[in-house]
Amino acid sequence: MKGILGRKVGMTQVFSKDGKLIPVTVVSVEPNVVMQVKTVETDGYNAIQLGVVDKKEKNASRASVGHAKKANTTPKRFLKEIRNCEGNYQVGDKISADVFEVGDIVDVTGTTKGKGFAGTIKRHGQSRGPMAHGSHYHRGPGSLGTMLPKRVLKGKNLPGHMGCETVTIQNLEIIEANPSENYILVSGNIPGAKNALVLIKSAVKNSRKKNPKEIISYEEETVVDEVVEESEAATVEEATETTEEKTAEE
Repeated sequence: MKGILGRKVGMTQVFSKDGKLIPVTVVSVEPNVVMQVKTVETDGYNAIQLGVVDKKEKNASRASVGHAKKANTTPKRFLKEIRNCEGNYQVGDKISADVFEVGDIVDVTGTTKGKGFAGTIKRHGQSRGPMAHGSHYHRGPGSLGTMLPKRVLKGKNLPGHMGCETVTIQNLEIIEANPSENYILVSGNIPGAKNALVLIKSAVKNSRKKNPKEIISYEEETVVDEVVEESEAATVEEATETTEEKTAEE
């Protein structure tokens, strides 16, 4: 099991060399610090605790400050455990985007957008009743139960708070992992609003073969490149003129 914490930046699209368009989500991944290593002997299970996003020491509790000092780092805003993690990690180690390779299949966990209070039609996808004047049922939740129990049955779809739930999207593919610029491109969409915290970890139900895709990369020309190209073109022109003059003299 491998994993890393990051922030959802937004969605874009890339093209593979075989001409396919791939919708991707950009995840910004700052280096995660290993805050704690748990073992079967001490804690009853194997896991590592990752921390990301620095927090001011004056806003942190004394316990969190002491916990961070053991890892020789500053207090972190977000902490997350990953069980049965691959590799031998020590307290204070850093995990960057290169923990994943292109073609790896992952699960992404995040908190969905909050929708506020919503009715059964928006929240559960129910159908509405007739909208004519004689109808007494338009957008209501429907029958709340039969006559015999004389109560609302458990699991009845009712209006309430919608969103802000922890959701995991399974079996997504790593399209690109760039440790130099601290980002990961994940195929498809992932839960959460922009700048929301997400957890990327190895897929639990993966049955697909690893099939990395080659992405077309574009390089923008800089002013230096343009000047070099102009100087090379001028040199070629001078050499051509010199050759022509020698030929004319002969």
